[in-house]
Amino acid sequence: MTASPPDTPPAGRLARRATQSRLRRRLGAAARMIAALALVGTVYAAFTPGSPASGQPAPSSDVTAGKSLYDTSCITCHGANAQGVNGRGPSLVGVGSASVEFQVNTGRMPAAGQGPQELQKQPKLSTTEAQQLGAYIESLGGGPQLPPGNDLHSNGNIATGGDLFRVNCSSCHAFGEGGGALSSGKFAPSLAKADDRTIYAAMLTGPQNMPVFGDNQLSPQEKQDIIAYIQNLKSDTSPGGLSIGRIGPVAEGLVIFLVGMVVLIFSALWIAGKS
Repeated sequence: MTASPPDTPPAGRLARRATQSRLRRRLGAAARMIAALALVGTVYAAFTPGSPASGQPAPSSDVTAGKSLYDTSCITCHGANAQGVNGRGPSLVGVGSASVEFQVNTGRMPAAGQGPQELQKQPKLSTTEAQQLGAYIESLGGGPQLPPGNDLHSNGNIATGGDLFRVNCSSCHAFGEGGGALSSGKFAPSLAKADDRTIYAAMLTGPQNMPVFGDNQLSPQEKQDIIAYIQNLKSDTSPGGLSIGRIGPVAEGLVIFLVGMVVLIFSALWIAGKS
């Protein structure tokens, strides 16, 4: 019987060494894979905008206050996530803060019921609360925003604004900004008491029956020109005398003709009677 060489390890020891070697290789590969995944994740998080690694900014105080106002004044009709409630109110995601400020500051929202169009009423929320509510809606999906400040007409050109108003606005709001009737019980409101931000928001968002005049239709400067013309109408005198509400040159001419003819006829009859 031939004995095994003294330096040859037993078969069991060789098997254990082989198993341990395979285990170390597998653990090493797993560790390298985990390290690679961690490195890729770190690089991706560092260079991806809005990723959790970059840190989400905390909601501003206006957004927080606006959400509180929304939960008490708007949630019934527009839903918990402002996505609308069927038969009650549309989604507000993407409408922007400009639309919210217009509707709230003119008292059209919150609405008491649904009709041909919402009427302007005494606002239930303050201007500051309307801006906070707008900030919250803006945070949900973006949308049109008003420029800062309350004076949005001082840099406008009145003459240019008049041309733009007659082309884009007078067919509904009349030449003298007095408004007019539309179809199906709807109407274009008077602009006599509208402030700069209300007019700008209406052009920017197109509430109810009004078309939207985005910045690609009317530039911000052209919007200021129109507002300058509208505000000038409120203080502009009528050099020709009584303006008859500035209802337009044709209507005013007709009134003058009819009144003049009646005066002439009565004057002729009075002179004939005296003679």
